[in-house]
Amino acid sequence: MIKPMAEALRSWLPVALGTAVYAFGLHYFVIPNELMEGGLTGISLLLNYAFDFPVSYTTLLLNVPLFVVGWRTIGRTAMVLTIFGTVMLSFCLWAMELAIHRGWIVPFRSEHDFFLATLYAGVTIGTGLGIVFRFGGTTGGTDIVARLLNKTKGWSMGQIILFVDVLVIGSSLLYIPKEKVLYTLVAVFVASKAIDFITEGSYAAVAFTIMSEKGEELARTITREMDRGVTLFPAKGAFSNADKTVVYSVVSRNETRKLKTIVKRVDPYAFMILSDVHDVLGEGFRSH
Repeated sequence: MIKPMAEALRSWLPVALGTAVYAFGLHYFVIPNELMEGGLTGISLLLNYAFDFPVSYTTLLLNVPLFVVGWRTIGRTAMVLTIFGTVMLSFCLWAMELAIHRGWIVPFRSEHDFFLATLYAGVTIGTGLGIVFRFGGTTGGTDIVARLLNKTKGWSMGQIILFVDVLVIGSSLLYIPKEKVLYTLVAVFVASKAIDFITEGSYAAVAFTIMSEKGEELARTITREMDRGVTLFPAKGAFSNADKTVVYSVVSRNETRKLKTIVKRVDPYAFMILSDVHDVLGEGFRSH
């Protein structure tokens, strides 16, 4: 009983933290500067700008019908964390509205430098969503619609989300100035990079793929001098028809120069491919 509860908390607490950061970004940077968002959150912002409806209530109300359909179609397991994330987001939005109303928090409203507000909006929103996504949660809205259409129609989730975002942000031209929409696109881009950074992992390493006729010697040298694991694959050159060995190894960024030096010393004619990798798990890197 205790173990399942502990495992649930390891997912639910980060999702709650992520929604809090997301709600902060919306109320502190986005709404005061009349920027936009995609999906149902964007629709909630439009209703707020047009009719002054609280974002906390409209976000939840717009998601309720999707909860019902999603529960029946997608299934209970997939929806539990989504419902939790959406309810937590509405609660955090309400808490921010209360704090702003009572003067505990003063939103960042820029009169001239909207670019600064845009950058921080993108970073905070992307950070919040990145935390939510990394731990398996969502904030509802377009994510539920995308899952439903993907399961029932086979449509691409990415294309569905992009279509809805473009539709919502395009509709905002009716209520907010054109330049604010352009600033919104910058914020969305920054947010997407922040989401990628968090979901893919902040730890970056470099993967070496080396084609060499001295593969085994390279592997021994790398293992001995760098204490890094190496995998060998047999291969044959298509042009020369010569037997070769593909050497594969992953090292941290600060070890890249050392590995290049080893390869050049052992086999000056080796062919190397370097690739950036993220979130490396296993011995010598992060634990699982």
